[in-house]
Amino acid sequence: MTQSCGLVAVVGAPNAGKSTLVNALVGQKVAIVSPKAQTTRTRLMGVAIEGDTQLLLVDTPGIFDPKRRLDRAMVAAAWGGTEGADLLAFVVDAKGGLAPKVVEIAERIADRPEPRFLILNKVDLADKPRLLLHAEKLNAIAPFAETFFISASTGDGVAELKRALARAMPAGPWHYPEDQVSDATERAMAAEVTREQLYLQLHAELPYASTIETEKFLDREDGSAEIHQQILVERPTQRAIVLGKGGTRIREIGAKARAELAVLLDRPVHLYLHVKVKPGWDEDRGVYRDIGLDWVE
Repeated sequence: MTQSCGLVAVVGAPNAGKSTLVNALVGQKVAIVSPKAQTTRTRLMGVAIEGDTQLLLVDTPGIFDPKRRLDRAMVAAAWGGTEGADLLAFVVDAKGGLAPKVVEIAERIADRPEPRFLILNKVDLADKPRLLLHAEKLNAIAPFAETFFISASTGDGVAELKRALARAMPAGPWHYPEDQVSDATERAMAAEVTREQLYLQLHAELPYASTIETEKFLDREDGSAEIHQQILVERPTQRAIVLGKGGTRIREIGAKARAELAVLLDRPVHLYLHVKVKPGWDEDRGVYRDIGLDWVE
């Protein structure tokens, strides 16, 4: 059997559905998802198998206009995730139409040497007559090798896209074992799962003023994992929001995160969460290192 293996950089504006698509292509959850834009902060790779082809799917942060250091680091991570790619997969929220940022990204990738696929996502929610118009306009800006109309959340069109991605990959040995689905460490995955619960349960109340630091990740003798995490927020009022009345909110966040981690890690998990007020945490080099972002000036 001749193997193929290649790197697919999944790029697009915030909330285009990139992480949902990567999860759908892998066949299980490897990237956190929430309705909140800019949920993905760092480069994360999902590993998918299609026949004799291994697809290395780099889920990048959404590309937007950065206003602060954390924003700049996220956008740098997004463009950095395209380096060395065998193919660029440009995901567009078909429901949202051609926003200026979408056009800007298309213009920026127009001169790239890699082959490109245009993926119009959320077609189940989109205005159907406008889909072809969107595809036409974007292909006029940056000609794409192929255009796909999919819904990552329902799975519509995902199998066809996966086969096309596999056909476009170069011949070569697989980079990862067949049963590995992500390059994320267990420690990094644990922090991401807790952050997802923060977003899902508090996204309206808590802005991008929080992050997760995994202080300890221990393997107990009985095979279970013991995880200690700090939720960093900028103000005491935000700490009160995360804790909830009588600690009810943080217990709920912990319970949901613990249950998901037990499935992901395939073993019992003991999760201990603490909330710490750390003004200006997004100007701390150590925090950037812990969450996998480069420090940018």
